[in-house]
Amino acid sequence: MKYGVAIWPGGHEELAQLARLAEEQGFDYIGIPESQSLAHEVYVSLTVVAQETTKPLIGPTVTNPLTRHPAVTASAIASINDVSGGRAFLGIGTGDSAVLNLGLRPAKHAQMREYIEAVRTVLTGQPYEYQGRQIHVKWSQSLVPLMISAEGPRTLALGGEIADIVMVHTGLSTEVLKESISQIRDGEAIAGKTAGATQVWAFAKCNISDDRDEAIDEIKMALAASGHHAFRFTLDGKHVPEELRESIAILQREYVPVEHEQLGHTRNAVLSDELGLTDYLADRFAVVGTPYECREKVRSIEAAGVDMLLITAIGPNPSEIIRRFGEEVIGPHK
Repeated sequence: MKYGVAIWPGGHEELAQLARLAEEQGFDYIGIPESQSLAHEVYVSLTVVAQETTKPLIGPTVTNPLTRHPAVTASAIASINDVSGGRAFLGIGTGDSAVLNLGLRPAKHAQMREYIEAVRTVLTGQPYEYQGRQIHVKWSQSLVPLMISAEGPRTLALGGEIADIVMVHTGLSTEVLKESISQIRDGEAIAGKTAGATQVWAFAKCNISDDRDEAIDEIKMALAASGHHAFRFTLDGKHVPEELRESIAILQREYVPVEHEQLGHTRNAVLSDELGLTDYLADRFAVVGTPYECREKVRSIEAAGVDMLLITAIGPNPSEIIRRFGEEVIGPHK
């Protein structure tokens, strides 16, 4: 199994340092979240990462079909592919904080399908008829891997059908991962693809400490974000215990998009405690705790059939998360 890290894009000097550290610690991928209202511009940030690294694949984790025209996205990621020496990938999701903070609704499956088909086509320099108009990026000849971030059965199947990679955002338990992978394989069958042709990535919030409770406490805002994102549309088929369904529903109603994954004493940071969800969200969506606990969680994720684990370095000290994960999880595991 390979490893990636998503780095929240702050100032370029800090980002450069974190990117170099991630490469030194053996991460195979570096992702940059896109949330224009809360963080620095994703493609400028990816340019910094491209210039500071030589080996990891790099890309947005993730962009969406609503805030950028597909030709704009294609031109941007093709440029990153050029600057990085062919190391780019493109992650696309339905839209979370980037969309919600503009007062928009996440993209529907039909929008996702058309957008990905458009981007894939114009990346090769060919024209595509998008929403009744022909678009193109004539200078591009890029074969950039396309990834879909998915948190439900239909999106998982769509990813298996039309994407090169699917990032599973449904949880990290063996039961949930195996079912999610099965749904990806169903999509492959619909498209006539070879079973297993689509890479499977898993997404995890992460923190490492010698004290598990302390590690969880520092990333509660990120745990609430995962719970909000994964259960936005429905709980059907998502293995949520009956006794937690009402609390999950309240989390959906009270989550504050403008504070999405922001550090400090925010409403989102205390929601999971108030609702009695903290332990459940940590177990389901995070690699968190002592180094031993993190290594055991990683082993179970790999055993479920995951090809790459993408962790987030969001917390009071992201460099410490990257360093300890590299030294105490990746190193011993490899």
